[in-house]
Amino acid sequence: MSRLGDLGNRLYTGKVSYDFVGRRKLWYTLSALLLGLSIATLLIRGLQLGIEFKGGAEFSVPVKSPTTASIAQARDTLQAAGHPASNITIVGGDTVRIQTGALTTEESTKVNNALAKTFAVADTEIKIQLVGPTWGSEVSKNAARALAVFLVLVAIFLATYFEWPMAVAALFALTHDVVITVGVYALSGFEVTPASVIGLLTILGYSLYDTVVVFDKVRENTKGLASGSRMTYSEAANLALNQTLVRSINTSIVALLPVLSILIVGVVLLGAGTLNDLALALFVGMLVGTYSSIFTATPLLTQIKERQPEMKSLAKRVNSRRKNGSDSPSVAIASAQAVVTGSRQQRVKQPRSRRGKR
Repeated sequence: MSRLGDLGNRLYTGKVSYDFVGRRKLWYTLSALLLGLSIATLLIRGLQLGIEFKGGAEFSVPVKSPTTASIAQARDTLQAAGHPASNITIVGGDTVRIQTGALTTEESTKVNNALAKTFAVADTEIKIQLVGPTWGSEVSKNAARALAVFLVLVAIFLATYFEWPMAVAALFALTHDVVITVGVYALSGFEVTPASVIGLLTILGYSLYDTVVVFDKVRENTKGLASGSRMTYSEAANLALNQTLVRSINTSIVALLPVLSILIVGVVLLGAGTLNDLALALFVGMLVGTYSSIFTATPLLTQIKERQPEMKSLAKRVNSRRKNGSDSPSVAIASAQAVVTGSRQQRVKQPRSRRGKR
């Protein structure tokens, strides 16, 4: 058995346990720092929105082996034409992409001819994309509407399938993931495009999936817990986190490696582009989503649940039992795991005995 597999078995059986829930103040502090940095970056630097959101004109000029000198040439050409460029990047190693503010058809033709002359290419070889500010505003509204609908559906699903404290904790984790991912975009200066929005909605689904898996195990461990006196809700939830920890690590590594490869290829070989925008959102979102499902969502859930009267009564009974020397946290966890394992073993069918003689 591999070391990771052996660790997973020991975590599941309770032989090894990491106190994630007990150290929730540490995780809250770390999350607060990340959220504060993200919000500050957004307020100070803001997002670099693509023309799909703010409107404008985009010119894609084919250039053999473009360099920083090509960018300077394009900037000077646009300045001379009376329409300064808002963003100039090299895409795919053979194209210079120039973005400006909103232009009329006549103005875009003038800029196109000037670029064709500067880079010695036919004006028909330059790809032009004109996006009006009204259309860009509509794209922004649709993106915000899609996010709002997604969050509402998630809240309804979690409150119905689980319970409202889990819905609150999961929504906080999702908001946590969105803010940090958007903050990384502001910090890195990457352009926000429709591909970025698609990536953002995708990682929300991934983060939710990881959180639901952990919460499902929490629900299994806490079923009928309030009627006993062996372990508190926080201890049962922490056991669930330990039992799903290796699965979360394995799933995250398998998901992150190909996305990281796409991101590296996009940055190093292809330059800025749709692939790059999508990969950054996926990579950051998956990484933060895994963190929030372990270190944010479940600790917040336990904090909400421990305030309920039945869980307060449970905690008092557990503490009273331990003061009397009847039990200890390690024994309680081992006993709870034995119950879960035993119930599963009872569901395994025993082989039928042979009838008659050969």
